[in-house]
Amino acid sequence: MDNIREPVIAGTWYPGDPAQLRSDIERYLAGMHGGKIDGKVAGLVAPHAGYVYSGQVAACAYKTVQGSKFDAVIVIGPSHRAYFKGASIYNGEGYETPLGVMPVDTSLAGEIASCSNGMVSLVPDDHSPENSIEIQIPFLQTVLGNIPFVPILMGTQDMDTCRGLTDAIIRAVGDKRILVVASSDFSHYHDYDKAVGMDLAALGYIEKMDIGGLLLGLESGRCEACGAGAVIVTIMAARAAGADRVRVLEYMNSGDITGDRSGVVGYAAVVFYENAENSMKRRKGTGDADKTGRGSAA
Repeated sequence: MDNIREPVIAGTWYPGDPAQLRSDIERYLAGMHGGKIDGKVAGLVAPHAGYVYSGQVAACAYKTVQGSKFDAVIVIGPSHRAYFKGASIYNGEGYETPLGVMPVDTSLAGEIASCSNGMVSLVPDDHSPENSIEIQIPFLQTVLGNIPFVPILMGTQDMDTCRGLTDAIIRAVGDKRILVVASSDFSHYHDYDKAVGMDLAALGYIEKMDIGGLLLGLESGRCEACGAGAVIVTIMAARAAGADRVRVLEYMNSGDITGDRSGVVGYAAVVFYENAENSMKRRKGTGDADKTGRGSAA
């Protein structure tokens, strides 16, 4: 395969040895209880810090889809290191990790870009130094195998970009069963108690799918999320796919891991899903069948 993005944080943010990486992720997953969701999962929020900080939180999100069947996955993350307007899709053939190559769904990627009225570009260079998408891939490879995916970086996270990207995703996806993953950490470098307050405020809005409230909270400084745009797009895309339930599965911050509570980073796992009964009614109504190391703390 040509045009494969090589890993840039393997061996630092997560183990570079395949056996160790798989063992760590399986251990995180095995430690999670109550991850079964009675319904059809459409979206997740998972953190993008080094695994020693946030791996167990990420596992709470990915446990809910372990062994599930999707046509593709869309992973959306903020661009920390490259600035550009709108969003950017890696249009190469795959993302490589120590667990193998996760193939890019180039057809779906192209459809999203073509449906976006120029808001989404196909620019692989934007992805080269970025951690927010790569950190999700080993978890996806472990719970879903090397499923086709679309990696999307958001250069701007304003509401116009969120709406435009969501609309492009909805139009491109059609009736495919897609999992959308928002890669986001929450508050950054506040003391422990302030961070917890800010993060619970953000999660309160997310749990209600209250995008307006979340935006006001972010604008006022009541809460923070470095992948806020990705979270908003995931809420809207999941809702369009039928999701009518939200569960905050876990919340922790780096202070819970390191013991240093002077300046912490917040992590959360969230799942968006359609209640099983509503999902069945909708399928009957439409006639559709269900397709079924250490790194940084931020």
